[in-house]
Amino acid sequence: MNLKILFTWWNKQTFGTFLKTFFFGKYVGKDEFGNKYYKNKNDERWVIYSDNVESTKITSDWFMWIHHTIDKIPNNDEKKYNWQKGHKENKTGTKESYKPIKIKKNINLKKYETWK
Repeated sequence: MNLKILFTWWNKQTFGTFLKTFFFGKYVGKDEFGNKYYKNKNDERWVIYSDNVESTKITSDWFMWIHHTIDKIPNNDEKKYNWQKGHKENKTGTKESYKPIKIKKNINLKKYETWK
């Protein structure tokens, strides 16, 4: 067992989660990012992240399952519509975060006409 599990909570799982998963967890499935999903006999559901713990790494299908919105276990092979985009985690606070293009304001440009 890796010592990081004992002393850090941000590296996949804690020691308590490891014990809970080992003794009571039933493996349910895995998403395309490598996150593993478990549940116990009381239908308590949890995720073991493949890398650092970041809740936005859970896809929308698995998010609904883990929050008991749906009971059907998501299937990664299900056909998606063309208009559906792939899942991306939240990149806020990183170099890859979204930064909109700043438009210089033109003082002479009015969006309305004044009354005369």
